[in-house]
Amino acid sequence: MADDLANNRTVGNEKDDKPPATTNEKKRRVLSRELRCMMFGFGDDINPYSESVDVLEDLVLQYITDMTLKATGISKQGRIQVDDILHLLRRDTRKYTRVRELLMMNEELKKARKAFDSSKDYE
Repeated sequence: MADDLANNRTVGNEKDDKPPATTNEKKRRVLSRELRCMMFGFGDDINPYSESVDVLEDLVLQYITDMTLKATGISKQGRIQVDDILHLLRRDTRKYTRVRELLMMNEELKKARKAFDSSKDYE
């Protein structure tokens, strides 16, 4: 039986000898282009280091995941509503104000598009 345990350990160690595939190889970077532009806009180089962009993307995705899970936990209907996100951000006045501003701007754009489309129909 001790030999079986020793054999299992060596088999396990053989598997450990191979370097595990890094998560960066498996991940498809979905925000890297936007993050590069944002980093440049905030004063970074026009071509920031890929590692910096990868770290920033990991942070952003982790934040989005955490907020989504928290919003799911407090949602009443089993799906996330805008009010759930606003509820989570209520104590962070900077983020809360920015989200409210973007929501109002989105409504204004919807109204403008609707007005444009209706005036286009009359021509």
